[in-house]
Amino acid sequence: MQTIKFRSRGPYVSYLQELLGKLGYQISATGYFGNLTDAAVRDFQKKNNLVEDGEVGIKSWTVLIDKTRPAQTLSDKFLGEQDLRDFAQKHNLELAAVKAVNEVESSGKGFFVDGRPKILFEGHIFWRQLQERGLNPSTLSNASNEDVLYSRWTKSHYLGGTREYDRLEKASKLLPDPKVKEAALASASWGSYQIMGFHAKKLGYDSIQTFVDQMYIHERNQLEAFGRYIAAFGCINHLRSKNWAAFAKCYNGPGYAQNKYDIKMAQAYQKHLNHQ
Repeated sequence: MQTIKFRSRGPYVSYLQELLGKLGYQISATGYFGNLTDAAVRDFQKKNNLVEDGEVGIKSWTVLIDKTRPAQTLSDKFLGEQDLRDFAQKHNLELAAVKAVNEVESSGKGFFVDGRPKILFEGHIFWRQLQERGLNPSTLSNASNEDVLYSRWTKSHYLGGTREYDRLEKASKLLPDPKVKEAALASASWGSYQIMGFHAKKLGYDSIQTFVDQMYIHERNQLEAFGRYIAAFGCINHLRSKNWAAFAKCYNGPGYAQNKYDIKMAQAYQKHLNHQ
C-alpha cells in the first residue's frame, strides 16, 4: 500500500477515508487528505497504540484493514480475468478493447468496504424523477432537505463514499410513498460503471429495484449492466471498431475530451494488446 499523509490526493486517500468512515469518523470521501482526515488518522493511531505521526504507512494500513475487515471477503465480489473474457465473447468484442474500457471507465472497484455497491446520489435527478412520477418537488423542497432535493446540478452536497447512502436514505423517506423510494433509487449512479438507476427499464430490468438488487451481487453483474447500456445506446459499435473518440462521446457525453477518455482508452488498449 502507498504511504499517504497530509495533502496527499488520489484513490488511496479515498480508500483511507472510506475505512475511517466505517470506523465512525465523519469524513467525506473526497480523495484529499485535509485537516479532518489528518485529525482522524492521528486519533486512530492514538487509540491503536501506533505512532501518532499522521502518516498512513504499512503499519497503519494493516491495522485499519484488520479493524474494518468485512464478514464476507470483499474480493469474492471482484471481477476476474474470465469475467472479461466471457464478456468479450458474448458481445463479439476484442479482449484488449474490453480491458481498456474496463480500466478507464470503471471506478476502480464496484463496492465500498462494507460490501455495498458504490453509489453517487444526484439531487437534481431526484427532482426530475419525482416529477416523472406525478409528484411536485417544489412542495417537498425545504431547508432541511436541500442537500438531497434541488432543481439544478451541483456537487456541493456530495459526501462521497458510504455517506452517499445517508443521502439516498434521506431522499427515499421524504414521503411514505413507494414512488418516492423508487425515484430516489433511480437518482443514484451504481457500481463500477456508475450507471444511473433511471436507465433500468431501458436496459431490460423488470424494475429499478431489480436493477439495484443486481448491483449488490457481484462486479460481473455490474459489468452485465454496462454491457446492456452500451448496447442500448449504440456505444458498442464504436467499441467494436475501436473508435475511441466516438465511444467516449457516446458513453461519457460531449465533455469527454476534457478528461481525455478517448486518449486514455487508446493507450490502455495498446498496452493490453501488447500483453496478449
